[in-house]
Amino acid sequence: MKVLVTGGAGFIGSHACEHLLNRGDEIVVVDNCNDFYDPRIKARNLDTVRERGHFPFYCQDLLDITALSEIFKTHQPSAVLHLAAYAGVRPSLENPVLYSQVNVTGTAGLLELAREFGATNFVFASSSSVYGINSKVPFAEEDPISQPVSPYAATKRAGELLCFTHHHNHGLPISCLRFFTVYGPRQRPEMAIHKFVRTIVNDGEIPVYHQGKSERDYTYVDDIVQGILGALDRPDGFRIYNLGNSRTVPLMRLIELIETALQKKARIKLLPAQAGDVPITYADISRARERLGYSPETPIEEGIPKFVEWYLREMV
Repeated sequence: MKVLVTGGAGFIGSHACEHLLNRGDEIVVVDNCNDFYDPRIKARNLDTVRERGHFPFYCQDLLDITALSEIFKTHQPSAVLHLAAYAGVRPSLENPVLYSQVNVTGTAGLLELAREFGATNFVFASSSSVYGINSKVPFAEEDPISQPVSPYAATKRAGELLCFTHHHNHGLPISCLRFFTVYGPRQRPEMAIHKFVRTIVNDGEIPVYHQGKSERDYTYVDDIVQGILGALDRPDGFRIYNLGNSRTVPLMRLIELIETALQKKARIKLLPAQAGDVPITYADISRARERLGYSPETPIEEGIPKFVEWYLREMV
């Protein structure tokens, strides 16, 4: 299989690329390597992926359709794994127009190119944030989701709707994967687990929002990649899948696990909830289990020490 991977220099993307190369697939990586966080981090991610095999890489913006068209024309990918996006709930509140341009318009353009150049499968990275303030837990794919509480969440839901419309009109098989709070080695530096570990190591004070009462379905990156590969291998019309660990972890419990792994106590500052935050995420993964063979294997008690080990080895 030849897979065009957008966002392949990022956190989840670099792990997905490694696994694809390990099993013998060809990849073409597209990433604009912007300064949302230090571009040198993405350069290191790419170097790690290159240890697994050769692949063409294009530093290219999703909104440059002419350049992307040339990439499709040159490589003729059979599948598209669309992971590129402006990510993060809180930053999207500050720049909703940019998020809409990249996450919505960029996705629409990529869908058109996949159709034009004959791709036979399209996998779109969505997010658990689309559930917004969902009163029912665990979250299931058929739940009504009409109340996203951040521009980021709205763009991901818009992307799902574009995918459905494209499948309906053109027949391209599309899987939309709703990721639940992914963590692990190479996690982006502004994400909570990475930020907490860095702050504790540097003797800083952790800002703990929602008075520490929030709960998240933390999902180790290798488990997410397992679901991604399942979707690439099993195109089945238009489908939406939750990819989570299917277990909630209170925020204070997460901090305890980080303290244990670092053998160091955290300094905590309790704060109110921030705009765009939701109190809980919790994935019903029965559909992914049944159709993709998805079976998460890394509980938070094992995943946090793995992340801390990586951080102390690579970031200190």
